[in-house]
Amino acid sequence: MRPDILNPLFAEVEALKGVGAGLAKPLGKLGLARIVDVMFHLPVGWIDRKAVDELDEADAGRIVTVPLTATDYRQAGGRGPFRVQAADRAGNIVSLVYFGGNPGWAKKLLPLGEQRIVSGRIERYGQELQMVHPDHVLPPADAEPLPEREPVYRLSEGLSNKRMGQLAGQAIARAPNLPEWIEPSVLARAEWPGWREAVARVHADPADGVARDRLAYDEIFANQLALMLIRASSRRRRGVPLAGDGRLRDRLNLPYTPTGAQSRAIAEIEGDMAQATPMTRLLQGDVGSGKTLVALFALLAAIEAGVQGALLAPTEILARQHHATLTRMLAGVGVNVAILTGREKGRVRESTLMGLADGSIDLLIGTHAIFQEAVTYKRLGLAVVDEQHRFGVAQRMMLADKAERPPHLLVMTATPIPRTLTLTHYGEMDVSRLDEMPPGRQPIETRVIPSARLADVVEGLGRKIESGGQAYWVCPLVEENEASDRAAAEARAAALKARFGNRVGLVHGRMKGPDKDAVMASFQSGELAVLVATTVIEVGVDVPNATLIVIEDADRFGLAQLHQLRGRVGRGSGQSVCLLLWGSGGDGGPGGRQLSETARARLALMRETNDGFRIAEEDLKLRGAGEILGTRQSGEMEFRLAPPEKVSALIDIAKDDARLLVDRDGGLEGARGQAARTALYLFERDAAVGLVRSG
Repeated sequence: MRPDILNPLFAEVEALKGVGAGLAKPLGKLGLARIVDVMFHLPVGWIDRKAVDELDEADAGRIVTVPLTATDYRQAGGRGPFRVQAADRAGNIVSLVYFGGNPGWAKKLLPLGEQRIVSGRIERYGQELQMVHPDHVLPPADAEPLPEREPVYRLSEGLSNKRMGQLAGQAIARAPNLPEWIEPSVLARAEWPGWREAVARVHADPADGVARDRLAYDEIFANQLALMLIRASSRRRRGVPLAGDGRLRDRLNLPYTPTGAQSRAIAEIEGDMAQATPMTRLLQGDVGSGKTLVALFALLAAIEAGVQGALLAPTEILARQHHATLTRMLAGVGVNVAILTGREKGRVRESTLMGLADGSIDLLIGTHAIFQEAVTYKRLGLAVVDEQHRFGVAQRMMLADKAERPPHLLVMTATPIPRTLTLTHYGEMDVSRLDEMPPGRQPIETRVIPSARLADVVEGLGRKIESGGQAYWVCPLVEENEASDRAAAEARAAALKARFGNRVGLVHGRMKGPDKDAVMASFQSGELAVLVATTVIEVGVDVPNATLIVIEDADRFGLAQLHQLRGRVGRGSGQSVCLLLWGSGGDGGPGGRQLSETARARLALMRETNDGFRIAEEDLKLRGAGEILGTRQSGEMEFRLAPPEKVSALIDIAKDDARLLVDRDGGLEGARGQAARTALYLFERDAAVGLVRSG
C-alpha cells in the first residue's frame, strides 16, 4: 500500500486551485491527471530575460525587461501593424509592434505618458529598435519582479506557460519532505540537494544541471532497485529442473551447423533450465541471426524432460510463420505441435484445449489467445516469448501463472538493444546475445533514393520480376493510424497491378485472417512476385527468394523499424537490395518534403551498416529510448525525468547503490530501505514491493 505521506501527491489534478473540468482537459492531453504528474512535468527549456534600465543596441536579438513610457501611436495604412513609440529613462526610443488590426488593446496596455515594465525580444529594424508583441507589459506597482530565467513547458491548447508554472508551484508546495534513499557517500560525492529541493530548483531554473541530475538519478535508482527485487523474488521461487536427454534434438535435420554464438546461447539456456530456480533469460539477436533455432533447442530440451513448451508471438502472421517453420523442422522428430490464435474456433479449438490439458500436445504456438483463462496446460515447463518489446511484465506473469510451478522463461527480441536499455528494462534477466550470422548470408545492399526517381524504381522492379525474383513494397507510415496506412498501401498496390497484373498482392493489418494467410501463402509459394504491405510484415515473414525490398517514405520511419523491415530480405544465399525512398513528391519539389537532419542521419546510417547493434546505439542517440523498444509499449514504463544520456551516465552508479541497499543495508526493511520503499511508490515501481511481501 502506498505510504500515507505520498497521498497529497497522488490526488487528482482537480485538487489544485483553479483546476476545473475546463483546465483538466488540456492537462489530460499531456498525461497530467494527478498532482505528481504536474510536479514531474519538468520544463523543456527556458527564456533568459536581461533586466536593464536603458536600451542598448548591443542587446539586439536578446530578450530584455526594461521600464518604458509610451510617447506616440502610429497606425500603418490598410492591414499594417500598429506601433507604439516608447522611450526609456534616457530618452532612447523603441517601437512596440502589434499585428491584428485593432489598436485598442495596445492602447489600453500602454497609455501615453505612463511608465510600464515591458519585456520582450529587442530587434533591429532598419535604423530603429523594435519589439514585436512584447511578452509582458505591466504597471510598475503591479509588476512582480520578472525572473531573469523563465521556464518553458511542453503545452497543449488551452494551457499557457505561465499557468503551467503556477500549477507546478502548487504541486511542489504539496510535496512533503521525504527521508533520504540515496547512499550517503553517493549523495556527498555528487553534492546533490534533497529530492524536494531538486524539484523546486528545476522548475525555478531549468538550467540547474545538478538538480536535474538528482531527479534523473532518483528515477533510475528506483527502476534498478525494482528490477533487483524482482530478480531476487524470482530466484526464491522453486521451479522444476529440466535436463533433456538429447533424443529429440539428435533427430533434427538442421540446414546448417549452429554458429558459435548460437551454441553458446544454447549452452547458457540449458544450464539455466537444469536449475530449480526458474530461468528468466533475454535472447538478443540481430535480424536473421537464428534465434528461432536456439528457441527450438530449448523447447526440445524441455519436452525431452517431460514438460510442455509454449511459444508466444505478438502477431498472428508471426505465430503462423513459427508454426509452419517448426512443423517443417520437426517432421519425423515425434513432437506434437499445435497453434492457437483468436481465429481457431469450434472443434479445432476444443481439440487443442483438450490436447493441452491431457498432455498430448507437446508444443503450443500462439498469440495472446494462449493467455486466456480456458487454456490449461498439464505441465507447462518452458515459455518462449518472441518480440519481447511488445509484451509487458504483467503479461509475462500471466503466462507464468499457467503452471503449477513457475515455468522457465526465455524472451527473444530481434531489435538489438543497447547495453543501457538492457539494464534499465531487462535488469532482472540474464542475457544471451547472438552476434554472428548463419553461414552463407550476404550483407544487404542499401540505397537511398529520392521519390522523384520512382519511375526508375518501378523499372528495376520489373527487371527483378522478369528474372524470377520476388520483392516487398512497404508503404508509407502515414501516421499512427491503420486506416491511413491501409489507404496508402491500397493505392500503391493498384498502381503496381496496373503495370504487373495479378502478380502483385496486398496485405495490411485490417484484412481478415484467412485473407491475409492466402496472400502470404501465394507470396511464399512464388505465385505472387510482389507483396505490397504496411508494417504488418515488420517481423516474422521469411521468404528466402525475396531479394528486393522497397520502403516508401523511409524518412518517416525510425531506425529500428527500418532495420526490422530491411531484415525481410537477405534470408537466402543470394544478394539482396533494400531501396529507401524518401520525400513523397520528389526531391524537395512541389508536394514533397525536404529531409530533416535527423532523417538524413538515419538514412545515411542505414546505407552504411547492416549491424543492428550499432544501429540501436545510434537510434538511442537520435530518437531516445521509446522508439528502440517500439512505439506501442505494452506495460513497460518509460522514464519521465531521466533522458537517455543521463541514463547512460548514471545507471552504473544507481545499480551499485541499489545492490548495496539489498546486500548490505537490509533491503526494504532497514532504515534506508524504508526510504527506498517510498521512492518505489513515488516513481511507480511499487510492483516490486508486492513481490517482496509475497516472496
